[in-house]
Amino acid sequence: MLVLLVLVLGTPHAGAFVVQVASECPVPATNGSFDLTLLFNKVPLVCVDSQGPPKFAPCGGGPLETIGARLAEKLNGDPQWGERLRKRGEVCTQLPPKVWGDTAQRRVPPKIRIVPSAPGNAQSPLVLTCHVWGFYPPELSLAWLRNGVVLEPQGPPGSPLIVPMGDWSYRSEGTLEVTPEPGDTFTCLVQHPSLEQPLLEDWAPGLSPRLSLLVALATLAMVLGLLLFSFGLWRYQKKAPIPGYTPLPGDNCAGSI
Repeated sequence: MLVLLVLVLGTPHAGAFVVQVASECPVPATNGSFDLTLLFNKVPLVCVDSQGPPKFAPCGGGPLETIGARLAEKLNGDPQWGERLRKRGEVCTQLPPKVWGDTAQRRVPPKIRIVPSAPGNAQSPLVLTCHVWGFYPPELSLAWLRNGVVLEPQGPPGSPLIVPMGDWSYRSEGTLEVTPEPGDTFTCLVQHPSLEQPLLEDWAPGLSPRLSLLVALATLAMVLGLLLFSFGLWRYQKKAPIPGYTPLPGDNCAGSI
């Protein structure tokens, strides 16, 4: 780290800077693999090469590549940083089983939801996105059905993009451009090792069952509110005059001033 300070502060007109060290265990971590990056003003400078015994290497590219190479050489010759790499590898090997148990046997089923959106294209007025999240392991397949018939994949063939969420779970999504007709039902079908049967989520034009229920409840609440208001107004107008009060002709007030 002292080498980096000398390199930076020795530069003419050197200003303020921030040096950061970011480290994480990949999901899942295998053979003690891990990521460790030294950043200078948020720019990756030195990374860890996990091919073989861990060692430092320049992150590559950019105006700091030469400095990164020199710093990586110095760090690789420092026994304290070598010991730090070794301990970090041990942590990434031992921590996952303590937190998650046997990851080889871990199974977490996915959650699924279809979200429609209008792309503004008259030829395809609607895009359905099937969001899948919270599952483990990362193996997943996704398909679309229209009225129970499997549709051919749109776009280039291949597995859906699966992204780690940073908590030992993954997320993915699949999209479908549709021109829905009355009576159509589109289904997102997801298969995962944690499921005994495929997970299905349906979408049809119009309001979803949940939204229809909310609209019905809101309408019922509004009707009840109007009935209670009408009843209260009727009771107020029918209230008997206070003893000793004589209403004048045309007066509709039931109480006293």
